[in-house]
Amino acid sequence: MEMEKGSVSIDAQNIMPVIKRWLYSDKDIFLREVVSNGCDAITKYRMTNPDDESEMSVMVTVDKENKTLTISDTGIGMTEDEVKRYINQVAFSGASEFMKKFEGDEKKGDIIGHFGLGFYSVFMVSENVEIETLSCQEGAEPVHWESKDGMDFAISEGHRTTHGTSIILHISDEEKEFLELYRVREVLTRYCGYMAYPIYLMDANAKPVEREEEIPGETNEDGTPKKRKVVDEPKPSLINDTKPLWLKKPSECEDKEYIDFYHKMFGWEDPLFWVHLNVDYPFNLKGILYFPKLRNDFGKYEGQVKLFAGQVFVADNVKEVIPEFLTLLKGVIDCPDLPLNVSRSFLQNDGTVKKLSAHITKKVADKLCGLFNTERETYQKYWDDIAPFVKFGAMRDQKFYEQVKKAILYKTTDGRYLTLEEYKTGNADKADKKVYYTNDPKRQAASVALYTNRGIDVVVMDHIIDGNFQSFMEYSGGEEGLTFARVDADVSGLLEDSEEGKELNRETIQAMFRKALGKDDLPVNLQSLSDAELPAMVTEDEQIRRMKEMSRLYGQSFDMPDRFTLVLNRRNKAIQELAARDPENETTQLLCQQIYDLARMSAQPLEADEITAFLKRSQKLVAMAVEKE
Repeated sequence: MEMEKGSVSIDAQNIMPVIKRWLYSDKDIFLREVVSNGCDAITKYRMTNPDDESEMSVMVTVDKENKTLTISDTGIGMTEDEVKRYINQVAFSGASEFMKKFEGDEKKGDIIGHFGLGFYSVFMVSENVEIETLSCQEGAEPVHWESKDGMDFAISEGHRTTHGTSIILHISDEEKEFLELYRVREVLTRYCGYMAYPIYLMDANAKPVEREEEIPGETNEDGTPKKRKVVDEPKPSLINDTKPLWLKKPSECEDKEYIDFYHKMFGWEDPLFWVHLNVDYPFNLKGILYFPKLRNDFGKYEGQVKLFAGQVFVADNVKEVIPEFLTLLKGVIDCPDLPLNVSRSFLQNDGTVKKLSAHITKKVADKLCGLFNTERETYQKYWDDIAPFVKFGAMRDQKFYEQVKKAILYKTTDGRYLTLEEYKTGNADKADKKVYYTNDPKRQAASVALYTNRGIDVVVMDHIIDGNFQSFMEYSGGEEGLTFARVDADVSGLLEDSEEGKELNRETIQAMFRKALGKDDLPVNLQSLSDAELPAMVTEDEQIRRMKEMSRLYGQSFDMPDRFTLVLNRRNKAIQELAARDPENETTQLLCQQIYDLARMSAQPLEADEITAFLKRSQKLVAMAVEKE
């Protein structure tokens, strides 16, 4: 058999139903596509007619009575031959062909379309589509094109008298929502709110409004102002801002402009600070990323980074371009160079996108490090709000961590902010490669005091993300031997070299507490703690406790019982006296139970029935003490 080569043929009758149903994930994108085409047509006209300074715009007209939606531009228009090439050939991009002609012209980057499929999205909502167009070429004749299904068409002489193109959509009954003015306004605002040319919306069924107005300087006989009737004709409303803030140079923007833009896009709470991206090489990238305040319910928080391509909205939080951790921020990214697929909903995973993502990450890291190095006091004021974002980013992106690790702060219980190096230096002789922390400064106040009284800094790590961050730092943070220990995880840093209570027998007192508590396997240790006033504390293995916390956090049924160790302070007078008492005595048992519960309360809340028992026992011990007096 001889080798044969050829081209695969596509049957329009088979492919058009697929395009109509699956071209885009959201039907309302058709409006973005045809308005984008209109803006492209205007750009082409500007490039071919640079001396024409008249206003160019796109008009969207809703005619509910006649069931039509018309998108009309004042752009370059099309000849009959161009209609046959650009409209009758599926996936033939007039934008791509035009850009080849203007290779080297910097304005060609303003052309939005690339794939030549956008126009056919109108058939998702239309039962019939008409085009009226007139090319700006000298001597051109107007052209009318019409199709009911995108497969069969008719071309005839048109009626348009000015250059440009009008697309008349006869909306199907199933999609009549696109004949509602509010719905069309909503879609235009979302997708076209920042396009480069004015986009107007007009209600064809709007009626003139008659009203009265005062005649300046004229009064009636009774002294009242004379009035006249005025008729206000319906006017189109402007949809978009053609020069959004992100296109300006950072040096030209004032803080108030950034804050006002944030309010317009995302609500009325002020952002902390922002990063203005403005890159022309090796790719065209502009945008503004804002740092909002992050709540402690971090898992439920969603930022919003809007992705634009040439001022055309594409999607929110597109992970191929915007690293996952950056979606905790709010802002806009505009990159005309992005390679979009036909739906413009997902981005192709190519080298340009990867470089773009890395560049955005670097710019954010540069901003953080710049603030830390030059305005540390200001940076520290922001830290509580941005810490979850920075820590999450460090865990998700190793390069980001390497860039910002020297700017990661740890807040101490006395309100100071230290870097890891500063913490290690300040506690080198007392906490070798160990960071002591509390996740509940009030509940764990007694344990915290044991460390701070010895001059050891305790940092507050009470955010939902901190457990994961501690594990990251221990295993992936590049700090060999570093460990994080909650203040009640062990007592190795709290021991005092003392002779007090050395005569106490651990086995005897352990048996006493086990009997009183009904816990035959309770580990009990006798230690010389630095604070002689503290009778006891409970400790729990750091890794086991973290495992349980992670299990609860992610809703897993990992039922691991509490495994506390009761540490009794041999220097404490109450423990010394208790050790000499009869373990069978009721008061002895009540005191053992009370000491144990007091120690546990510093580690975690008691259950409801345990609280009840604790209160009753407290009342009984008070009564016994009063009677003894």
